[in-house]
Amino acid sequence: MARPVGGCAGPGRANPVVPGGAGPAAAIRVPGGGGAAQGGSRDEPRRSGHRSAAPGSARPGPARGAGMAARILHRLRHALAGEGGREERGHGGSEAEDCPESSELEDDTEGLSTRLSGTLSFTSQEEEEEEEEEEEEEGAAEELGEPPQAPGQAAGAEDGAWGPAAERPGGSSLLTRQLQELWRRSRDSLAPQRLLFEVTSASVVSERSSKYVLYTIYLIRSGRFDKAPAAIARRYSDFERLNRRLRCRFSCDMAGVAFPRKRLRRNFTAETIAKRSRAFEQFLSHLHSIAEIRRSPEFLEFFFMQDLRAAQRLTCTGMYREALATWANAYRLQDRLGICSSGRFLLTLAGLAVCHQELEQLGEAHSCCEQALELLEAQGSHPLLGPFLRAHVHLAWKVGKDKRRSEARLQGLREAEPLQPQPTLKECLIKEPLE
Repeated sequence: MARPVGGCAGPGRANPVVPGGAGPAAAIRVPGGGGAAQGGSRDEPRRSGHRSAAPGSARPGPARGAGMAARILHRLRHALAGEGGREERGHGGSEAEDCPESSELEDDTEGLSTRLSGTLSFTSQEEEEEEEEEEEEEGAAEELGEPPQAPGQAAGAEDGAWGPAAERPGGSSLLTRQLQELWRRSRDSLAPQRLLFEVTSASVVSERSSKYVLYTIYLIRSGRFDKAPAAIARRYSDFERLNRRLRCRFSCDMAGVAFPRKRLRRNFTAETIAKRSRAFEQFLSHLHSIAEIRRSPEFLEFFFMQDLRAAQRLTCTGMYREALATWANAYRLQDRLGICSSGRFLLTLAGLAVCHQELEQLGEAHSCCEQALELLEAQGSHPLLGPFLRAHVHLAWKVGKDKRRSEARLQGLREAEPLQPQPTLKECLIKEPLE
């Protein structure tokens, strides 16, 4: 046992030996302190307002806890370093005599280890009382069916602003959940989507015997982002024909609808084209705002019938890639206009399925058949039901999907109509009259 030498150190101070060194080391001072040494009284944690607590009793404060944790870790490193030096000196024998203060350091280290055992708590008495009050309020809120308040939310409400995520745990995740919940609640209360018509370009086309302006119009749903636009290209005579047909059928509703008049001169100037572009936008928007007109075949076919006829001609001639783009645009137009259950829409799905299958895009063709069969679910019989069922069974076998339900429906259809001819989907598509 090493013995102390008088005058080497005063009460409450110890000179630990640096491992591997020969002389005493300088007294360890607490960072930011006023000169207090490591080997102080055991009441030092209580004087600074910090004490140990059972695990899970309280959470560390954001500012005071970080500073105290740094001091404790600093003292713990030096204590462990001194303990390692004592083990080396115990084996050497002669080095124990060089450090007579080792007994005092050993006693103080044991006390420090005792004080450091368990989970440290860096909260004061007032903070603990506030935490207990918050826990009682959360318990009362749970009994009333209210959601519990997240940590750091009450402090943020008192300060009038949200703090950093490191100081208020869970603040960012809580804010995200609040925004998601707000969006879910407001999604059902949004105003109905409007269909906007925008003339994006106008080009002068010169042919052998005529010259005209071709206007490109985009159909845009307000409040949504469309990856692929639905577009049409129409000339003045197309708009004039639509206006004439609608005025013959809906004379009362069309009384307040303005239409740009035809001019004998200066039809191809930039000023005239710009004025007509704005007039056509307002004309289509006014027509779409009248319920009877926007559901009429005259108005709907103005948008997609030209594409359906062109796609049918391209499919008949075997130009499947060009036909696929035209069928896809007709699909988007009908989707924007909200007529996804009509016979024309089923014909469009048939054209997409045939072109995808001819281009070896079997997964897309299978999806088109599934969508068509969902629309035909409620219908007892339809000319395209049998062709879609046979195409779906064949494609499901190709892509490895379940085909038992379609086989059962197809068998029931054959039993109900045993003598009816069974054309393919492509044959139905080619024979469908669109003129």
